Amino acid sequence: MLEVFELQCFIQNYLWGKKGFASEVSRLSLAGKHIDFIDEKQFYAELWMGALHKSPSLIKSSGQKLSDWIKSNSEVLGEKSRLKFGDQLPFLMKVLSINSALSIQVHPSKDFAEELHIQYPEIYQDSNHKPEMAIALSNFEGLCGFRPYSEIKFFLEEIPEFQLIVGHDLINQFKKDTTDSQHLLKDIFYRLLTSEKGIISQNLNSHKKKLESLCDDKKNVFLAKLFNQLDCWFPNDVGCFCIYFLNYIQLSPGQAIYLGANEPHAYIYGDCVECMACSDNVVRAGLTPKYIDVDTLCRLLNFNGAPAESKLFCGVKENSYTTLFRPPVPDFAMACIKVPADEIYELLKRDVASIIIVIHGQGKISAPQELILSPGKVFMIPANVVIQIHVGFESLELYQAFVNL
Repeated sequence: MLEVFELQCFIQNYLWGKKGFASEVSRLSLAGKHIDFIDEKQFYAELWMGALHKSPSLIKSSGQKLSDWIKSNSEVLGEKSRLKFGDQLPFLMKVLSINSALSIQVHPSKDFAEELHIQYPEIYQDSNHKPEMAIALSNFEGLCGFRPYSEIKFFLEEIPEFQLIVGHDLINQFKKDTTDSQHLLKDIFYRLLTSEKGIISQNLNSHKKKLESLCDDKKNVFLAKLFNQLDCWFPNDVGCFCIYFLNYIQLSPGQAIYLGANEPHAYIYGDCVECMACSDNVVRAGLTPKYIDVDTLCRLLNFNGAPAESKLFCGVKENSYTTLFRPPVPDFAMACIKVPADEIYELLKRDVASIIIVIHGQGKISAPQELILSPGKVFMIPANVVIQIHVGFESLELYQAFVNL
């Protein structure tokens, strides 16, 4: 009989991560014994849970790579998963702790990813798509999707720097048009991103000075705090202007967003649990010193305008303690499981393999074998295995990722 087993997972120390004990990643990693100590000067950005080739998790008892173990024990995945994805785990689960913005980026669809990989293998190094879902663990900020056209038109009209960069004619055409807004927005965005760096820098500084002179209410309208924050992190970066094109989203703990193909987005601040398809494909649009492939970006981008509220991804209650977040892709789904203190709870049986991480609380798994549950511990649950949890003196919160079939 296949048993549940504990995983040893790896941390990524990207410079946008939170430092030291301020990072949820560092605290969970120390508590779960993925690291031996926390360095207050070190960045702790991501904790990876899965079998992605770059940093695969290890089976804690043996030190074997999870990816290698799965190849020899593929029945752990479940029949449905093996038929769809072969003898591999198609998702990567993460905890992220973000202190400064990640790049504004978009991920291509499966078909487009295959095309880009064939054409530019040195840039796009795999052929898979990369849908993502993030569930906030703390107050969380990000950019996601283009704003409603009415909001973009307002900012284009009220911020004179846009008229200097993009041009009056194109902006006026976009303001008046009701039938070709997507194409006109694409032209405006392309012209913004391809403008000379000196022109962008000059107009960013001009806009920054004007924001300083506004009253507090006006500063809120024009997102002065966010603009200044991004300008501090990424001075003279065209991405600072993108906040007037993209929805600014603020999540409370437990709220989620799903980021499908061709959706522009950027995480700005906070902690979250994320799940994604296994891929490295990223096309950047700003807030980065890295290469920006503007032509590919504008071919990919979904230029539909929609309100910020539409970007929230709502979970569905499976039972009293489990909320299921099931995106429209087969690669992954996530469940948030919150069980009160002193309860005995049987996890819903999945016919595919899953990975769980404990975020809060204490408990133990009593079947099929006894294992201690505590913050930061990560476990692999084989397909069709029934797990019974005995919760300790405080409520238990954990997240479970699995194939969405």
